[in-house]
Amino acid sequence: MSVSHSSKLNKVVRDQYMKLPQGDKVLVTYVWIDGSGEGVRCKTRTLNQEPKCIEDVPEWNFDGSSTEQAEGSNSDMFLIPIRMFRDPFCLDPNKLVLCEVLKYNRKHAETNLRHTCKKIMDMVQDNHPWFGMEQEYTLLGINGHPYGWPENGFPGPQGPYYCGVGSDKVYGRDIVESHYKACLYAGVKICGTNAEVMPSQWEFQVGPCEGIEMGDHLWMARFILHRVCEDFGVVATLDPKPMTGNWNGAGCHTNYSTEEMRQEGGLKFIESAIEKLSKRHDYHICVYDPRGGQDNSRRLTGYHETSNIFEFSAGVANRGASIRIPRQVGQDGFGYFEDRRPAANCDPYAVTEAIVRTTILNETGVETKDYVEKSRLERGVFKD
Repeated sequence: MSVSHSSKLNKVVRDQYMKLPQGDKVLVTYVWIDGSGEGVRCKTRTLNQEPKCIEDVPEWNFDGSSTEQAEGSNSDMFLIPIRMFRDPFCLDPNKLVLCEVLKYNRKHAETNLRHTCKKIMDMVQDNHPWFGMEQEYTLLGINGHPYGWPENGFPGPQGPYYCGVGSDKVYGRDIVESHYKACLYAGVKICGTNAEVMPSQWEFQVGPCEGIEMGDHLWMARFILHRVCEDFGVVATLDPKPMTGNWNGAGCHTNYSTEEMRQEGGLKFIESAIEKLSKRHDYHICVYDPRGGQDNSRRLTGYHETSNIFEFSAGVANRGASIRIPRQVGQDGFGYFEDRRPAANCDPYAVTEAIVRTTILNETGVETKDYVEKSRLERGVFKD
């Protein structure tokens, strides 16, 4: 199995240096979303004292021409700290800081979707929207081949791998458990993990988170995943369909509820929200992956536990539907529902904002008609 050269460096030697005292200085690693809208970047600086809150972390800057976010002739971009976590790699008192990105003129970068999401979440804060997102991902060798798969072939058919146990069923559990512990240390609201249906595919869940907190915590969990994989010499891909053929794709199922949905009799509010979602299916498909539905069109085929990208559907305990109402929720008459359409590489800010716009702010398809039509023409995803 092909692994990266950096993972082969002597970690015992590294630990010798990591144990050195650092005086009263603190390392702060700034993390941000790059111009692809999917990748994360980071760089580290020294502060003279431990920041106690996000306001203690100063703004910084970076070269946007090297991250697909600016021209070389005017490349400085601003990093605006917005949420702070403990650093599970350099340990206390060091920090990881998630940042928004502003352009040279202090306007928000094109991939800074947090900005509008925050505005929408502030508008609906009295509804207390809760989210839980299930991030699926696939482990690859540095050569792009799924980790643990035969070099020149395929493993046995799907079936024994989901939540599997055993060396012939599970590949990469060390990575998964390391990521889990690192997230807990950091303060990320990770709440579970499991092996997925395709071998070398895994899932972790983050939540419940309220409002803007959902996107913040999922993006930091993704950063930590990529950083852990770096140590192990493998790659975590969020591609929604990393392997063609009879293999499951990767999604980011989004569980959602408002305060009234979580109270007795809340099922009627869940059903009302689903009805609103049914009338804006095209809009949601457009924002549920970074390429306006193009990535998800490879995954949402109606097979392998997915709905068809062209059709909206909902059902109790139905994993082949666009929206699934958990069986327990159907029995209790209140709770939450799961939107199964978001792709693994979705931007959680875009997903959560869209759900709130449709279900709470009662936006219809009219406001986004031009956007949907533009996406249809550019991506060639939808039927005529």
